[in-house]
Amino acid sequence: MRQLLLATTAALLLPAAALAQEAQPAQTAQDDVVESGEIIVTATRRSEGLSKIPIAVTAVTMEQLRNSGGNDIRQIAQLAPSLLVSSATNESNGAARVRGIGTVGENPGLESSVAVFIDGVYRSRTGVGLTDLGELERIEILRGPQGTLFGRNASAGLISITTAQPKFEFGGIVEATYGNYDNKRLMGSLTGPILGDKLAFRIDGLWNERDGFLRDVVSGRTLADRNRWLLRGQLLAKPTEDLTIRIIGDYNSKDEECCGAAFLPANNLVRDAQGNVNTTPSTILGIVRGLGGTIPLPTDGSRFVRDTAITRGEGYFQATRDWGLSGEVNWALGGVNLTSITAYRQFKNKAGQDLDFNSLDILRRRDQDRKFSTFTQELRLQGTAFNDRLDWLVGAYYADEILSADDDGKYGNDYERYANCVLADTFARATGQLGLINTADSSCFNRPLAAGLASAIGGSTGAQIAALSGQGALIPGRPIDTRGGFYNIASQIGYVTPAGQNLMNGTGVVNNEFRQRSRNYAFFTHNVIKLIPDKLSLTLGLRYTNEQKFLDTRFNANNGFCAALRASPLAALANLPCVVNGTAGPGFNRTAPGATLNEDRVTGTAVLTFTPSREVLTYLSYSRGYKAGGFNLDTSALVANNPRPTDLLFNAEDVDAYEIGAKLNFKGFRLNAALFYQEFSNFQLNTFNGVNFEVANVGGCQDDLGGRDRDLTAGNSTCPADRVGPGLISKGIELEAFLNPVRHVNIGLGYTYAESRYARNMTGTNGSSLAPTLFQLPGQLLSNASPHVVTTSFSWTPPINDTLSALVYVDYRYMSKFNTGSDLDFEKEEPGFGVMNARLGLYGKDRIWGVEFWAQNLLNTQYAQVSADAPLQGGATFRQVARGFAPNANGLFIAFPGEPRTYGITLRSMF
Repeated sequence: MRQLLLATTAALLLPAAALAQEAQPAQTAQDDVVESGEIIVTATRRSEGLSKIPIAVTAVTMEQLRNSGGNDIRQIAQLAPSLLVSSATNESNGAARVRGIGTVGENPGLESSVAVFIDGVYRSRTGVGLTDLGELERIEILRGPQGTLFGRNASAGLISITTAQPKFEFGGIVEATYGNYDNKRLMGSLTGPILGDKLAFRIDGLWNERDGFLRDVVSGRTLADRNRWLLRGQLLAKPTEDLTIRIIGDYNSKDEECCGAAFLPANNLVRDAQGNVNTTPSTILGIVRGLGGTIPLPTDGSRFVRDTAITRGEGYFQATRDWGLSGEVNWALGGVNLTSITAYRQFKNKAGQDLDFNSLDILRRRDQDRKFSTFTQELRLQGTAFNDRLDWLVGAYYADEILSADDDGKYGNDYERYANCVLADTFARATGQLGLINTADSSCFNRPLAAGLASAIGGSTGAQIAALSGQGALIPGRPIDTRGGFYNIASQIGYVTPAGQNLMNGTGVVNNEFRQRSRNYAFFTHNVIKLIPDKLSLTLGLRYTNEQKFLDTRFNANNGFCAALRASPLAALANLPCVVNGTAGPGFNRTAPGATLNEDRVTGTAVLTFTPSREVLTYLSYSRGYKAGGFNLDTSALVANNPRPTDLLFNAEDVDAYEIGAKLNFKGFRLNAALFYQEFSNFQLNTFNGVNFEVANVGGCQDDLGGRDRDLTAGNSTCPADRVGPGLISKGIELEAFLNPVRHVNIGLGYTYAESRYARNMTGTNGSSLAPTLFQLPGQLLSNASPHVVTTSFSWTPPINDTLSALVYVDYRYMSKFNTGSDLDFEKEEPGFGVMNARLGLYGKDRIWGVEFWAQNLLNTQYAQVSADAPLQGGATFRQVARGFAPNANGLFIAFPGEPRTYGITLRSMF
């Protein structure tokens, strides 16, 4: 079958310039109607019934969105089993996953595997859609690689959001909501004609404030609050029957404090002589508390509490401004339809962060800025030829984007004391002498015990204990700083702290700046050939993409101790002083070798569709997708003392996808089913290692690596480049059913089984050895990739009398166990859980007025969206200890909680 599909894709496409015959008039979303329960979508750039298009797509209508309480793309996952949207430290960096595949982590240099389009305009990153979007018309989730229908290509899927359009009759909506957490939300819209049936307008606005649900036990304030507003204005012009022009301008503002984290239960792990892993009290927790810090932990057996502790004077502020202007032209030129979408958008996010997530001042960030300025232009021509036997589409796309990112991560005022204690803990666990830690001492060592151990152990280990406890030297003849710890290490290497500066406290990044310019152009075509009208058709699509990226950087760090230590005989002790990279150099510009990226790709699709009857459609498809390579915008990736742009490069990601599907559309019952198999080559992996994000391409070796990719030895699992295959395979089945058993009752059912799994013999970029930090990944499911997801929804809208009607609505989403950490630590596994929403409504005639009582997460299910290593707070994991790779572990872990139960009342009026 694979060979047949590949051959089909390679077939010559019929020229789009063929003499056009009849073309359908340009259609707008206002023409999308529901007939006999059928949802009309534009996923193929043609208005068609959902059950009549041979692709895997989920459509969520405006009514479904209102019932579920969905306002952004994160909430629509409640109704779409193959979609998951989550965020961690910054909502603007949120990630969408389709069939378990998505861009992991929070590095702006990585493009989204799941593209987001709002009113036909590409948004630079998925997180841009994680905001209240106001009144929507519908949302379509296309599954699998995309590129021959939309301007921007995507490797895993696509989310297309259509907002409500202007109308040529006066009307409007006013909506007011109040709920727990002092949630206040106002939304309104007004639409109507300006010049008869030639020009109409629409204005949408909303405002939302809400207290947070994560309490800071230090200050008493709450995090994860809401303080946002949106204004969107539109003009819809129809100067002739053949010409439609839609202009949209919008501005979105958010000033919120997000996102703090809760700590998971804390323990040390120790492996005994029999190989059993036992727990002991957490030494890192004891250190933090001994130094005066606070870490709230559950006491009732739950995974976490909705409490956090923030360093005084620090926080998690997020200031976001997102605005844009777009124009869409649809023009019927005789037998050809022309569509043009022109847009300019600017997105800015300014953030601060207490980087250690506890009240001790270890790491902090006060001014992180990210800005996307993006111009896009899409052109499409489509029509029919050969007596409608060919439905053709050709298009071109151009994007010019400037991405600016800067950061100022620094060590906090408690860092020196804490770093000394981390060293003391390391030797305490190694020697089994936990009494070696004394947080009251400047060195954090119990000096008498340290002196005895140093004498008893001797050798280099004994010398290190003596020096770190301030009682010895590591370099003969160098003066001893009796404060010990890193103070003595600085004395040993002769480092003198600059005037007015501490050894490490308050030092770090003064300002690191990245400026990336990206130019993308593409030509694409999508053609439906009706081999046997109404029975058998062949769809052929092709895309050529050229991507260019140019990188300019400027780095300024003042943690000189890092550079001095890395250049000294004691460089092995540089890990903690160099957590903030002090050897990134001054930066480089686009003329430096490796600072420019230029890629070309040809991708496409082939679909064979068989329609045995009006009620049944079947299809067989192959698609090849692509996601551009780029630069890791993080100085931690630069090689110490020899930084080069090539250290930041990562390669493009390619995917080959195969699908078999069927769609049934009977009266009162519709069913969509798909079997899929997807191979990802050079999968772009972004993994958090407890301090920084590591970016790498991963592949799968066709030779047996003998388990060497699953140990902690660096450089021992290389694979010949010609033996490297896909690093990730996603396969499974999707089912969606819609039932109308009786009048006024609608039932939705969804099920996705997706096995998205890394290769069993896993390699790094171009067959290089897999990084030891990724030893848990080979053969395992991806993070946040639940293998079993079930969704259900029930809606009953009975009339009460001639003037009143009601709504009874409930939906539920269940996800089986999955891992929420990008490095797949055992501690980050999330048990299976379900989330339920419900709504009761009472409405007047024609729904002129309505009152609704609603609840989100009705059962108050506690779950983590993402889990991670607590930065610099211990190391090693359960599996390292269990497999004998480490004798013990002391790592702490954090979780970013999902929202708790919220409830309230909504008043709505339509006129």
